[in-house]
Amino acid sequence: MRMLQWFCGHTRRDRVRNEVIRDRVGVAPIEEKLTQHRLRWFGHIQRRPPEAPVRNGVLERVDNVKRGRGRFKLTWDESVKRDLKDWNISKEIALDRSAWRLAINVPEP
Repeated sequence: MRMLQWFCGHTRRDRVRNEVIRDRVGVAPIEEKLTQHRLRWFGHIQRRPPEAPVRNGVLERVDNVKRGRGRFKLTWDESVKRDLKDWNISKEIALDRSAWRLAINVPEP
């Protein structure tokens, strides 16, 4: 946001809301963009063959492993499941690239 504020000629002392600056510059919210990139990577590994190392390491993990101290409680696959649920997207759509791209697209305002 600091770069966008600088781009518009504002400082933090001007107390201009982030939404106003994002609308003026034409940038989507960062949370939606992060979700889009996470789901894009998920679609990529969904289309890989089942014996691919990335698929074995990310999607088929053992669930009963105790997480160490200081580790995140939310794993990547749990966050992807939450994103799919929030955006009402089925993970079977990921096999069709063009439909998946349209489903996860975040339009720029």
